[in-house]
Amino acid sequence: MKVAGFTFIRNAARNDYPVVEAITSVLPLCDEFVVALGNSDDDTEKLIEGINSPKIRIIHTIWDDSLRDGGTVFAKETDKAFAAISSDADWSFYIQGDECVHEKYLPLIKKEMEENLADERIEGLLFKYLHFYGSYDYYGHSRRWYRREIRILRNKKGVYSYRDAQGFRIDGRKIQVKLIDAYIYHYGWVKPPAGLKNKLLNFNQFYHDDKWINENLPETFEFDYKNADRLIAFSGSHPAVMQKRIAATNWKLEIDLATLAKKMTLRRRLLQKIEDLTGWRISEYRNYKIVKK
Repeated sequence: MKVAGFTFIRNAARNDYPVVEAITSVLPLCDEFVVALGNSDDDTEKLIEGINSPKIRIIHTIWDDSLRDGGTVFAKETDKAFAAISSDADWSFYIQGDECVHEKYLPLIKKEMEENLADERIEGLLFKYLHFYGSYDYYGHSRRWYRREIRILRNKKGVYSYRDAQGFRIDGRKIQVKLIDAYIYHYGWVKPPAGLKNKLLNFNQFYHDDKWINENLPETFEFDYKNADRLIAFSGSHPAVMQKRIAATNWKLEIDLATLAKKMTLRRRLLQKIEDLTGWRISEYRNYKIVKK
């Protein structure tokens, strides 16, 4: 069984993305790893080279900055990375620059790839998610946050990144997957308030035009955490690759969780209660089709 990892990144140093941690968290499972490195104006390439692994292969890309609708450019860059993996790879492991896999899940993930390799019905493996928010001490858990997404794909022609690179499709249809009991730790929203403000400004330039940004994110804009919706204290451990970054944290999230929860509408509270009691997320968007085995 051959596994090829892949990701895309641009200006990771300037935007404080834990891309080194992301890559190294899945590297033990990969025989090769392709990084589509966009035209950066910081030390991102040095960061990647600093991992010092013969498995890693960098391909240089140029982002189309004219694509400012729905994060399309992220999907285009993901496709470039996927197209560059070796043709003889059986599985491809996709990780974004702000995601990590805890080392405790690596044996299970490897086992799932091995056991499902011969089952052609399984075109991908579906992961659960923990979306950390504001600090490493809390994660968002509500209908605002997607619960699952595909991160391992069978290396097949016709696979392409969908919409803003959150998930994938194949030949215009949803990918058939197996849900596995492993989590992706998402750290994209773990920054101090000033950092989150900069994230929104940078992030939204790939979704909206200048007029929208000036109207919705003016220079006087201050990040207020209102889109968190519902935060839960995290009592587990973070991946080993993240420990150095976590130890260097120099801010504390000052937020009243009770007040935050009151901002949920009655409808959202009711739907969340149903999910908490039954595990059923009513009308959940699913960019995949779970195979019943």
